[in-house]
Amino acid sequence: MRDHIQGEDYELWNIVTDGPLTTLKKKAEGVDVPKTRADCTAKDLKNRIQGCSTAKQIWDTLQVDHEGTTQVKRSRGTLLYSHYENFAMKDGETIQEIYTRFTTLTNELNSLGRIILEEERVEKILTRVLPITWESKITAI
Repeated sequence: MRDHIQGEDYELWNIVTDGPLTTLKKKAEGVDVPKTRADCTAKDLKNRIQGCSTAKQIWDTLQVDHEGTTQVKRSRGTLLYSHYENFAMKDGETIQEIYTRFTTLTNELNSLGRIILEEERVEKILTRVLPITWESKITAI
């Protein structure tokens, strides 16, 4: 699992094991910016829940750490929907690979509250994703 996650994004494994970076530092201009992993001390990387005094604070911390803020979820949903709208078969890609990629994309959209009906998904695959060489098979279906 670690190798797969690091293959997707090397820094992602650090987020899985340590949690996202949410500590800030002041720039020379006096503006707060997120610290990079190299700037963090061991204290910065400790579990942020230890500093919470109420169950509500713990819940809010966990929700932001695992789901992101409302703005992040909205931006991610918009980006994923854009990927959905522009979804196309890649050169040399098999039907199984297309289906896996498409299912992953629609599942992520569903988790963010953008439900795409099965009829819409089937129509998209049959009419807009598969290349013209599949026309006879599409007609048969």
